[in-house]
Amino acid sequence: RQNIFQTQQFQKGYFEVQDAGSQLIASFLKVGEGMRVIDACAGAGGKSLHLAAQMQNKGKLIAMDIEAWKLDELQKRAKRAGVSNIETRAIEGTKTIKRLEETADRLLLDVPCSGLGVLRRNPDAKWKLSMDFIETVKKTQAEILESYSRMLKVDGQMVYATCSLLPSENRKQVDQFIAAQNGRFEFLEDRSVLPSEGFDGFYMARMARKR
Repeated sequence: RQNIFQTQQFQKGYFEVQDAGSQLIASFLKVGEGMRVIDACAGAGGKSLHLAAQMQNKGKLIAMDIEAWKLDELQKRAKRAGVSNIETRAIEGTKTIKRLEETADRLLLDVPCSGLGVLRRNPDAKWKLSMDFIETVKKTQAEILESYSRMLKVDGQMVYATCSLLPSENRKQVDQFIAAQNGRFEFLEDRSVLPSEGFDGFYMARMARKR
């Protein structure tokens, strides 16, 4: 029962603690050295740090979130890990997105969701959900897909991800987005990770911008 966050190894930035299901998402984005990558719903940056490592700390990774305090935590984690290619930007409105239109080679949208994928370790969460909340979250997801996807370059790729198990938040949300884009985006592949596999539940879909 050792507190690993108090160990010298953690304090020196040798490791971070993340669920294995969550870590599959960064690999699914297929980043490379020298790319310009945007993590548009970065939070405290667990996936941003993983992406930066896969980029060999080269290129540029812009980590964005509507909560500035989460980005402050990301900056601390990045410094501890010796990561220098991450820039944080708080999303203050549509202007923040507009300034970055068609600039990203890769875009990660790890969107707000119902969180049903983490019931294995938070079983009480199911009693806190309501249909109204799920409908609100689905609306937010659709708005993020429509607005944030404009930051992706032509021929760039993006990953839409949730920690939900609901088809309405996952593949159905992606299909609706693709259909509304009139050929601007192409579906490439998706993957679902179930709690029965020993991880948290996650969904991820990779898409390419065609024009």
